[in-house]
Amino acid sequence: MAEYDKDRDYLGRLQDYYAESRRIPSLQRICELMGFASKTAARKLLLRLEGERFVERTPDDDAWIPAQRFFERALADHAVPAGMPVSAENGAEPFMVDDYIVQKPSRTVMIPVKGDSMINAGIHSGDIAVVERGTGASKGDFVVAIVDNEFTLKELGIERGKFILIPHNPAYPVIRPQGELEIFGVMVGLVRRYTH
Repeated sequence: MAEYDKDRDYLGRLQDYYAESRRIPSLQRICELMGFASKTAARKLLLRLEGERFVERTPDDDAWIPAQRFFERALADHAVPAGMPVSAENGAEPFMVDDYIVQKPSRTVMIPVKGDSMINAGIHSGDIAVVERGTGASKGDFVVAIVDNEFTLKELGIERGKFILIPHNPAYPVIRPQGELEIFGVMVGLVRRYTH
């Protein structure tokens, strides 16, 4: 196996370790994880990964931390059809989930969804709504709104010139605020995990 391929394998092991412990392991632990005979080999790996911008030193140079590329995920070259099967081809380019979903980090909030009032829109209890604050909401946007001092996630609609909040489950009524409707933010993405 070429050094590049080995380093990708080692990087994957570091990413898995980080997902569990939220830190880059010590040189000794890297030796154990990778099967290295010496801390020198572990240090050389980290230096190669630093050269590719996967890891970096802390500002006070006392520890290794993930750099932005550490969180890249592979994005397949071809979309997978939800219809008829097609031949599978390997190949991927780097993909950052945060870069794809979050355009304004300082104004973006991740909000857990609770309840089933939006289930027919494909928004399920347990999903994480990616909500951008300070963005002008338009009819048809999914918004987090404040109604009677409570938050709710609904589709923004207009009825007789006034904003209404439309659920996507016939078991729930349309919300017609009596006073002013406050929009907390616009949903710009949704995160769902299917297995635990």
